[in-house]
Amino acid sequence: MGGGQPARRRERLRALPSVDRLAQALARAELEARRAELVAGADDDADLVERALARLQPSLRRVINATGVIVHTNLGRAPLAAAARAAAATAARGYSNLELDLATGARGSRHAHIQALLRELTGAQAAMAVNNCAAAVLLATAALAGPGREVVVSRGQLIEIGGAFRIPDVVTQSGARLVEVGTTNRTRLRDYAAAVGEATGAILRVHPSNFRALGFVEQVEIEALCDLGPAVIDDVGSGVLADDLAVLADEPAVRRSVRAGAALVLFSADKLLGGPQAGVMVGRAAAIDAARRHPLARAVRIDKLSLAALEATLMLYRDPERAKREIPVLAMLTADERSLEARAARLAAATGGDVVRVAAKVGGGALPLLELEGPAVALPPSPEGPDAQAAALRAGDPPVVGRIQDDRVLLDPRTMTDEDVDLVAGALR
Repeated sequence: MGGGQPARRRERLRALPSVDRLAQALARAELEARRAELVAGADDDADLVERALARLQPSLRRVINATGVIVHTNLGRAPLAAAARAAAATAARGYSNLELDLATGARGSRHAHIQALLRELTGAQAAMAVNNCAAAVLLATAALAGPGREVVVSRGQLIEIGGAFRIPDVVTQSGARLVEVGTTNRTRLRDYAAAVGEATGAILRVHPSNFRALGFVEQVEIEALCDLGPAVIDDVGSGVLADDLAVLADEPAVRRSVRAGAALVLFSADKLLGGPQAGVMVGRAAAIDAARRHPLARAVRIDKLSLAALEATLMLYRDPERAKREIPVLAMLTADERSLEARAARLAAATGGDVVRVAAKVGGGALPLLELEGPAVALPPSPEGPDAQAAALRAGDPPVVGRIQDDRVLLDPRTMTDEDVDLVAGALR
């Protein structure tokens, strides 16, 4: 056994391609691309060596988020807890019991891996997950309403989500007809009651998470909507399970909607929940069963890596204090001033920058009015200007993404780990 390992290692070493072969393949690809550009009329001076080296880098790379935006959609939203990363790696290592009941040997359901956890954490009768929250809205409206049925919704909740996608457009794909009630700023219970009829499949409630309407406004609480009779689909947005945190008080709690009797409660897993990309659906057993049996469920199902990371994230919520420590989003939201100041001081010492007071943001379309005050480091001004300085940081390895404020590049330690701070400090030295 022991003698076989060195021999196998030697065989693998001999199988490595030569430097010349690798270099020729890389050079050939870059030259062909450049020829095509020149034929198309390019007249710039391209650095082919730099471009060839860039080909060796994967397109999707780890970056350091120094923006102060915790749930940064452009940077992949919520970073995963260590337990979630490990779970995804384990699921990727080989085969798994994704859809196999190990006790009986029969085919199982991928939703079984998270249903018991979600029932425990939310109080719902049943649960499932799909690939994102927009998919959850589509599946929910298709399963509970669909062609020939109506979905009643407040005009004040016909919102646009990221990437210019709009809730009305998503719901329309289910085949259901939207019935708008109320006005942009005020919708009352009687507006819903007047719209409900024999064709009503569901009432849709959408939390306007990426903006706030202030002043002369009125919306109907979830408890009153659930008393009207038709099934209620409640899209609560960011998935708050840590509803004991004061900083999250203005986001709707999943448990409240479940207690109110909503047929389906929908939320993202990769925002304030702090997990992987997924759309979570919890609620009544009959409604979840209808969603599972709908043909769209196959098209929008969650993959095994995200499912493994989601299960691991949810397991952390069994111990609220552990969740606050180990789920990065919650840790950033509740970071203490002393830790932030220590990180900022190390960055300032390494860069010659100034420690300044700034306001970090939650991001991800959640809590748009909330500002999290804390220290950040303003880098020394560059002769080339802040845009060039920020571009140079992004060109590093790993890339560092900061923000520009008052013509200076800021690095915010709230969205950086201690390891990130050390990497940036070392690079900038």
